[in-house]
Amino acid sequence: MDLMISLWSLPAIQFDFSEYSEVGNYKRTVKRFDDGHRLCSDLMNCIHERARIEKVYAQQLTEWAKRWKQLVEKGPQYGTVEKAWYAVMSEAEKVSELHLEVKNALMNDDFEKIKNWQKEAFHKQMIGGFKETKEADDLYRKAQKPWAKKLKEVEAAKKAYHAACKEEKLAISREMNSKADPALNPEQLKKLQDKVEKSKQDVLKTKEKYEKSLKDLDQVTPQYMENMEQVFEQCQQFEEKRLRFFREVLLEVQKHLDLSNDASYKNIYRELEQNIKTADAIEDLRWFRANHGPGMSMNWPQFEEWSADLNRTLSRREKKKASDGVTLTGVNQTGDQASQQTKQSSVSSSEKNQSYPTEWSDEETSNPFSSTDANGETNPFDEDASSAMEVRVRALYDYEGQEHDELSFKAGDELTKTEDEDEQGWCKGRLDNGQVGLYPANYVEAIQ
Repeated sequence: MDLMISLWSLPAIQFDFSEYSEVGNYKRTVKRFDDGHRLCSDLMNCIHERARIEKVYAQQLTEWAKRWKQLVEKGPQYGTVEKAWYAVMSEAEKVSELHLEVKNALMNDDFEKIKNWQKEAFHKQMIGGFKETKEADDLYRKAQKPWAKKLKEVEAAKKAYHAACKEEKLAISREMNSKADPALNPEQLKKLQDKVEKSKQDVLKTKEKYEKSLKDLDQVTPQYMENMEQVFEQCQQFEEKRLRFFREVLLEVQKHLDLSNDASYKNIYRELEQNIKTADAIEDLRWFRANHGPGMSMNWPQFEEWSADLNRTLSRREKKKASDGVTLTGVNQTGDQASQQTKQSSVSSSEKNQSYPTEWSDEETSNPFSSTDANGETNPFDEDASSAMEVRVRALYDYEGQEHDELSFKAGDELTKTEDEDEQGWCKGRLDNGQVGLYPANYVEAIQ
């Protein structure tokens, strides 16, 4: 029982047409014009933010692809798998272009379309507000004016009738109390009785007027409802145009954002899939074996006749020992040495048949398979430092030296390049601890 009482005590909430038909309750309908203009602005801001996101994403994709392309290009090139990796960066660049196209479509098509529709649908007034809002408000006021006048009469008649009923009740109460009061004379009692009679007549008159005003209001109510509904439908038609327009624009936005239906977008990933599937691990291993393994062409030592005029280019690993008196025939001589060589070349044929002193040796120190070098008893970097300008470089990757004359370092380490890259892609350098050796040229970059 208590629950039922509490439920009935709640304020009634009605959403039927009677609430709308009350005077002034059309304001919510009129407000939709202002809300429609604001929603157009909100939708434009929404699209503008999404376009900015597309632009930033495209820029990030481009920067990412550029950075990793450079790293892949500078890294060791082993074959088809690295090419497939490179294709992933190419995909990012192509997708970046598509997202820039999405950004342009959102701003140039969708944003501008909403902006133009908003300008055509809503017209600002000099005094503020929109022309459409004022016109709807005026139509509602005009439709309600006759009915509102009758309603005002009903309210006045109702107030008068209730006041008369209250006065009647008070008069009857005074008369009943006076009968029990012996101090009142008959004349006073008669006045109270007359007051009761008059209040009853007033109740009848005000009730009649109240009922008549309600009847008059009921007569104009159908026309009032018809007029109000006509104005309401006009507002509904305007709102329908806005809603349909928004639906159309949102469908266009969806088409621009949905790259899955774009043929070029599908082609990008179809091409990427083909590039990745063409990567062949066995082929890459075969290529590395042929170029950097046992399958590569070898320059094995060959028998060479001795010649005094023999000039050959020494490799970077060849060196000169001052203690064992060996002459390096590949070194160009200058000054007195050059003149001495000229004299030797002019020796007669009979002198050539003579035996040479035992101090002369035709052992080729450039032979990479000589026992001394093979056993690692000598340092291949004992030769004079190159006269080239030294350059500070930074390691891009980790490298572990495979030979005793190669340097080892970690990515990020800094060292000094003392000689430029040779034809086989090796540079000579020096670590900060003083160690000198060879390292792959594409494993480092110059420090700016």
